[in-house]
Amino acid sequence: MTVKEKLNLMEELLLMEKDTLDEATELNGIVEWDSMAIISTIAMFDSIFGKDIKSEEIKKFKTIKDIIDNME
Repeated sequence: MTVKEKLNLMEELLLMEKDTLDEATELNGIVEWDSMAIISTIAMFDSIFGKDIKSEEIKKFKTIKDIIDNME
């Protein structure tokens, strides 16, 4: 999966317009980044990437790059 595809996946998850996010986007600057977004991100990691990630790990992420770097 390319970086662009990962960005699109996050935009879809956050119900944001396409091409809104980039790797440098800070999570605390995204209005849509809330507790429900964290839960959705956990579910996405499990269903799409087969990866078990905890909310404590996600809460340490600062930018979109931190999230997409863990998508493998």
